[in-house]
Amino acid sequence: MSKQSKPAVSRERMYDLILAPVITEKSTMGSEHNKVTFRVPLDATKPEIKAAVEGLFNVQVKAVNTLITKGKMKRFRGIMGRRSDFKKAIVTLAEGHKIDVTTGI
Repeated sequence: MSKQSKPAVSRERMYDLILAPVITEKSTMGSEHNKVTFRVPLDATKPEIKAAVEGLFNVQVKAVNTLITKGKMKRFRGIMGRRSDFKKAIVTLAEGHKIDVTTGI
């Protein structure tokens, strides 16, 4: 089998793909295992996310896992509303690489 070629991701698209780091108790526990969690657009693909993280942070990515969180129905002043859906990417880094999410890009 042949390996798939890396997708050509422009520098602008890289910045559009990584929206924000997810800072929660669960994602902080993942950082102990070389995992970093980012919020990404719903149309982002795993190869694009991998290329963006490698290009922006100069690290080697081992794996990318994604999940889509469906928005909840919420009531605000008696009117029903819906939170928007969002996608998270859990990026596993190779040994010896790390990303400090407390600093900016």
